[in-house]
Formats: sequence, C-alpha cells, structure tokens
Amino acid sequence: MTAPVISAWSAVSPLGIGRAPFAAGVAAGSGALAPPEPGPWPEPSRPAAQVPGFVTRDVLGRKGTRSMDRVSALAVAAVGDLLATAGHARPVATGERAALVLGTTAGSSRSMMDITRDTLTRERPFHIDTARIPNAIMNSSAAQCAIWHELKGPNVTVAGGRVAGLFALRYAMRLLASGRAASVLCGGAEELTPERAWLEHHAGAPLPLGEGCSVLLLEPALTAAGPVLAEVLDVTHGVYRDGEQATALARCLARALDKAGCTAADLWAVSPPPGTPELPLAGATLRELPGADLWGDAGAASAAFQIAAVLAAAEQAPEARGRVAAVLAADRDNVVGCALLGMR
Repeated sequence: MTAPVISAWSAVSPLGIGRAPFAAGVAAGSGALAPPEPGPWPEPSRPAAQVPGFVTRDVLGRKGTRSMDRVSALAVAAVGDLLATAGHARPVATGERAALVLGTTAGSSRSMMDITRDTLTRERPFHIDTARIPNAIMNSSAAQCAIWHELKGPNVTVAGGRVAGLFALRYAMRLLASGRAASVLCGGAEELTPERAWLEHHAGAPLPLGEGCSVLLLEPALTAAGPVLAEVLDVTHGVYRDGEQATALARCLARALDKAGCTAADLWAVSPPPGTPELPLAGATLRELPGADLWGDAGAASAAFQIAAVLAAAEQAPEARGRVAAVLAADRDNVVGCALLGMR
C-alpha cells in the first residue's frame, strides 16, 4: 500500500490564528504564555496559552455561532483557514468524498458542565437551554466543521487525550486505504476554559494549559492534487505501565522505524511529549523541535500541533528533505503513539 501524503495544514493556536503565525512562532521559538482572561480559574495567576483575540463571533461571524462552544469554533476556524489558504484544498477537501477525523479528549467540558448545572438549578430538568445540548455531545465539533465547510464524507471523532491527533491520523489512513474517502482532513482540537482548568487542576496537570486546533489534509499519493509536504510512513500506538513511559515511547519509535523500513540514522528530527527524557538513538543527529513550551498543554490538540511544527520547521530546513521525522505523544491514561513522516 502506498503511503498517504500531507498536502496542506493549518493551525489556530496560542501563536495566532492561521498557518502563518504558527510557522513564525515555531521559527522564532517564541511562546505565548500569559495570565488567562478573567474568570473562575482554579489558579488565576498561573500562566496559560490561549488563542489571542479569538472571539467566535469576530472570527466566524454572528450567523450560526450564537450557541457554538469554543472548541467547535476553534475547529471550524482551523478547517476554514486551511481551505482558504491552500489553493488546491477546497475542491479536494470538500464534497461527497471528503472526510473529517477530529481528535478530542471529551468534547467541550464547559458545555457538559453547563447542562449538568442547569438540570440541577433550573425549575425542572427540561428547563435548560436546548441550543446547548448538541455541544455536550463529543462529536459536535466535527459535525459543525462538516456543516460549515460542506464535508459530506465520513465524519469521525476519536477520543484519546494528548495522543488523539495520532489516533485521528491513523484512522484517516484507514479511510483512504479502504477507499471510503478520496481525501481526509484530520487533526485535534481542545478548548481552554475554567471548567477544563478545574478538571486538570484536580488531576494534577503539571504544565500550563493551552488550546487550539490543527488540521492536516491527507490525500492518496497517486492522486494528490497539491504539493506534497510529507509522506505518512507509519503510525504506531502502544500502552505502558506507570513509571515506564519513556521506555514505552522508545519501543513505540523502534516498532515504527522497523515497520517503515527505516533506522535511527534516517531521522532528521524527533518531537517528543513534554517531560520525556532524551531517547537513546544510536547513529542519529537530531534537530530539536519546539513543543509545549510554545503552546502549553494543549490536550487533544497537542500531537496535531507537534506535526504542524515538524512541517513548519521542515519548510525552512533544506537538510530535512528525504529524511524522516518522528512525532511522539503520550497521555496520562497510559497510552503512547508515534507517527513517522517522510519529509519531501
């Protein structure tokens, strides 16, 4: 089977709205941590990485956005930027054979908590704001993207926390391989709200929180309409026991390299999850890529941001051409993943 290719990408991130500010932030290595906007945060003085200036009605307009939650708005904006800025993308990535696979943690924490609160505080359980109900369903963001941008093929939501972007990439590869779709937009999205911050606070999350959405356009290599940025050589997942995350990541990378017919010497760069010790890779001279230090703990958008950072860095690095980049992800629920990208 021929490996699918990435022909376009975009991101709505703490570095800015769209592909250009994300690429500029990666090149400069400049982060976006700042005190969060006023609200009932568990730690109001703790820095966070919010998408700057992202107000749903200002970015997407007033029509159809009155009850849209933040994570859906981030996803709709990211898909819209990709379709608008990549010249070949709109005819390829929309229509009957265009699929969308979006990674998430649990949808919108704010929407779910708002509805739960209303059922306890309003007169009767059915006296809630019915417009909020769709937002509390995990696949709401993917559905909103499909409606807004006329994506009429398979529409999929996969939950996997910080590994969700790699789950989405693997699912997208399967859709293309089975002929269920002619193109796939895939990525991950996460919102930063006080509700999510409280959940992460009680889980003991060590990093400042971030948010955003990044999406890729995947096409079959033989029919790709746009410039090929990278081949997706392999996506491998695994699990680990407590205290063995680094070992599991090294094994996951080794399995991916073996399946792709590559060695550590072929690697140009590795993007690891935050807090991971340096992996022992004999014969490899690797480029250091930015990560959570720029966009915080972006939850389900984390791995998608890592892939976008690889693509952005490769565009400015001629030595990356013909070599391989590895994106490693890990979630506290004991799941790891590795994606290998052959840079073009």
